[in-house]
Amino acid sequence: MFKYTKDGVSVLTVLDTRRTKQSGLFPIKVQVVYNRKQKYYSTGKELSLNEWEIIAETKSKKLISIRADIKNSFDKVEDAVRTLVENGNFSFDALNIYLGKHVGDTLNMAFETKIKGLIESGSIGNSDVYTCAYNYLQKYAGNNLPFESVTIDWLKRYEKAMLEEGKSYTTISIYIRCVRALFNDAKSIGIIKEAQYPFGRGKYEVPSGKGRKLALNLNQIKQIITYTDGSEATERYRDLWFFSYLCNGINVNDLLKLKFSNVDGDEIHFYRSKTIHTTKDKKEIEALLTPEMRLIIDKWGNSDQNPNNYIFPFLTGEETPLEQKRKIQDVTHRINKRLKKIGEAIGISGLSTYTARHSYASVLKRSGANIAYISESLGHSDLKTTENYLASFEKEERIKNAAFLTNFED
Repeated sequence: MFKYTKDGVSVLTVLDTRRTKQSGLFPIKVQVVYNRKQKYYSTGKELSLNEWEIIAETKSKKLISIRADIKNSFDKVEDAVRTLVENGNFSFDALNIYLGKHVGDTLNMAFETKIKGLIESGSIGNSDVYTCAYNYLQKYAGNNLPFESVTIDWLKRYEKAMLEEGKSYTTISIYIRCVRALFNDAKSIGIIKEAQYPFGRGKYEVPSGKGRKLALNLNQIKQIITYTDGSEATERYRDLWFFSYLCNGINVNDLLKLKFSNVDGDEIHFYRSKTIHTTKDKKEIEALLTPEMRLIIDKWGNSDQNPNNYIFPFLTGEETPLEQKRKIQDVTHRINKRLKKIGEAIGISGLSTYTARHSYASVLKRSGANIAYISESLGHSDLKTTENYLASFEKEERIKNAAFLTNFED
């Protein structure tokens, strides 16, 4: 009904027939299309299919009134898109922030708009990160924090407050990077001026956080995969961890989303969900389907090996993005719970789902595998990323080897 297009960005009104409301009507939304991605913004109006077909030419007072309301919603989105495109700053994040600007120029509003957009796009993991960061921000600064109040000194006090509360630098880094991302969007659309931007060299620099990365050797891995306490649950989640290790260190999110269509003969092909939306060149990862992996699939996998079915029967495909994320988080928790129990029994602390990926990389490195091969199998964008990834494991190895120099008892 209404449409605007400029520089590869299209705005139009559509009848969203994906889901019928209880009333039997369909919601009218403003659709924005950019780089083959689509976002939808509510108009708050609903129509039947017949009403939608005649609303452009109708003489009904009721439909004319609804059309005017739809036009107002369209104009709001079109105005925001037009401004961003003309300034050369269009992105969906910037658009969401801009639309939120009409409510108030606060960091709180920016967080709420960002979280809502992430949930609507199905980026539940990122929405959880921003939600945690926002919850702590509200605890510290309240519900109405203007962008202009977030200065270099404010950020230093904020970092100090989190440290005093016992938060790790990894958490602090994540929380403040969320704030910085929102400032970047706000700056790009003119909510704040360059002089108000508190981040960067000579200003406030986000601390780097380094989590503990545990990489196991082959003997330790053997202890884990041969451990049993007689519990079926322990063996199931132990085997899922082992599958993750063998499948190029695949994370649980990607592991549970594997379908039989990903299997091609004696290989599994997949993309990392973590990077598929953030990198221009999509790198398909190829993992050899080993005999051990086949045994795990035969034991714990889906009995119906239809190409559209998930290999492991935790997801159904009927879940919403939020429901899917929560199921994956639950399975991750269950694996970690069993790994902790196994670790306590065999004397290895710190076992987690991450250990599978770290161990995969370090075992290959210590076995003399080519760095380029390790990089490709991990799905890294360049060798430098892989070298930095492996560096922390090598320090751990040096510390262990240094202890041998004075191990006089042996």
